[in-house]
Amino acid sequence: MTPRTALTIAGSDSGGGAGIQADLRTFFAHGVHGLVAMTAVTVQNSLGVQGFTEIPADVVTAQIKAVATDMGVNAAKTGMLASAEIIRGVAKTLDEIGEFPFVVDPVAASMTGHALLREDALEAIRTELFPRATLITPNLDEVGLLTGISVTDEESQRAAAEALLDFGSRWVLVKGGHMRGTTECVDLLTDGRQYISLSGPRYVTENTHGGGDTLASAITASLAKGASVPDAVAAGKKFIERCVAEAYPLGAGVGPVSPFWVLSP
Repeated sequence: MTPRTALTIAGSDSGGGAGIQADLRTFFAHGVHGLVAMTAVTVQNSLGVQGFTEIPADVVTAQIKAVATDMGVNAAKTGMLASAEIIRGVAKTLDEIGEFPFVVDPVAASMTGHALLREDALEAIRTELFPRATLITPNLDEVGLLTGISVTDEESQRAAAEALLDFGSRWVLVKGGHMRGTTECVDLLTDGRQYISLSGPRYVTENTHGGGDTLASAITASLAKGASVPDAVAAGKKFIERCVAEAYPLGAGVGPVSPFWVLSP
């Protein structure tokens, strides 16, 4: 039986922990066939990003069209998009190839603080991608960049979610993993009518590389298989919790979260 398909529009991680490498691992773990439109090649390892080269926008859009017109796309997600030109090209191409669940992970910087977007790209994400998104999945650092709101508690998390909804996405997931002083990771999912709080354990580990990409791609895989947004997010949170619990050290810096647990008997 031919599996469902999910498209990742993202950059490559030479260290293999994040980016399209994390997305493809996660799609596989969910029994979904992964399709790729590469946006950038990064030079990085466990210590951080040393540099990146973006793929020309017309090559990015050509990749999307090639797989969409031949293989079909049941759901798609974005990761690192690098420039406003790429973002505008992706938005235009998505309009041309049809409608399917679309998850925007607004990757603005690496976890070590290295910028992964050109300066003009953040506004393009707000105006070009968010209005087309089924769901957006910013972490708290990205929430601050996008809205100016510093999330420190449940009240500010809700205010940030409502501010993000104003940009036009159908659903917003404000992830609480970076919130300080809490014993649990509490994420807030909302469409402006429903407010769904998802709590999970906070693991003490330095090895969290690729966590955001893995969560977004897990959600995308479930959407590709027909799940509702709340069900896909709940399943994705359970998946990433186990991946963080099974994270492993690799290199001299931050190791990756691990989906290898799905191979356990």
